Formats: sequence, structure tokens, C-alpha cells
Amino acid sequence: MARKKDATEREVDELLDSLLEGRSPKEIMGRGGLLDALTKRVVERALEGELTDHLGYEKHAREGRNGGNSRNGRTRKRVKTDTSELEIEVPRDRDWTFDPELVRKGQRRLAGFDEKVIALYARGMTTRGIQGHLKELYKVEVSPSLISAVTDAVLADVKAWQGRPLPRRSSRYCRRPGSSSASYIWCAARSGSSPGSSA
Repeated sequence: MARKKDATEREVDELLDSLLEGRSPKEIMGRGGLLDALTKRVVERALEGELTDHLGYEKHAREGRNGGNSRNGRTRKRVKTDTSELEIEVPRDRDWTFDPELVRKGQRRLAGFDEKVIALYARGMTTRGIQGHLKELYKVEVSPSLISAVTDAVLADVKAWQGRPLPRRSSRYCRRPGSSSASYIWCAARSGSSPGSSA
């Protein structure tokens, strides 16, 4: 007997359906696809949160004016994920004392990051769940204030994505392109379309 889906699972399914609607698996998982855009966004927002924690004040806050160290633009950096290569922008501070934890200086690989980004957006996560997930992403012991700052930076994007309006669509599972493992993702399906690589 098939288990019934609870309301949260149905909401997540609808969110994924709308996100993936009309996109091929290559458009989702391929180079420059949706997963790359989500990964880039999460990494850059997390790095902004790290810089906020490092400086001790929010961007444009009064306490940062004439306070010595402050934000000073961004540096472009190429990093490799499990599926592609991304160009991210790492924020800088004027005194060059900011050393990010998520993407360390000289680091060029973000192994295992793609699956965590998918889970971050796909699950109906609470703030505490997102905090736990970010701790996994960092793979090192970091301060609770850093996790809190990064969570605040990422949370707005995740909540906005989770709360957008959804069209009614049918869906199916599609195998990840180029994957030899049995990892499947939700892909939108138009009514009457062939099952293709559905499981």
C-alpha cells in the first residue's frame, strides 16, 4: 500500500513542479542550468552573511560608518561543483582580514554541494533546519553567530522561492544527466507527454 503524502510533501512537490516546468533535465542539471544558478546564489548569499558576521554589522548600518573596516566590493572566483564550474563573487573588506569559511582562499572545489543546495530549496525547511543544513555545508566547526548570519542571508531567498504561486501540473521523476547513480529529481511533465526517462 502506498503511503499518503502529508501537506508539506505535497507543497514541496508543487514547488518543484513549478520550478522545473517546461525544462529538460539538461536545462536543470546541465552546465549553466537551474542547479548552477541556485548554487551560485546560495554560495554568494552565504559569503555575504559571513562578511556581515566578520564586520559585526549589517550592510548600510549606521554603526559601520567611519568604523574602520567595511565592505569593499567583490572578487570573482571560479569554483568547481560536482556537475560544473561556477564563477562566484566573493565579498571583500577594506582591511583584507575577511577569510571566508565556506569557500576558503585558494579553494577551487565545492564537492557534494549540489545535493545540499537542492535539499535546501526543495524541503519545506524551518530556520532551524536551514541552520543545521548550513553546518553540514561548512564541514568545519563554526560559531553559532556565523551560522545565524548566514542563515539570515540565505533564508530570504529560500522563503521567497518556497512561497511563490504555483500552477497545477503533473510531474514525473527524471534521472540526472550524466549520473551513473540512481539519483532522481522531479521534472515537470506536460499533460499527454511521453514518459521519457520517468521512473
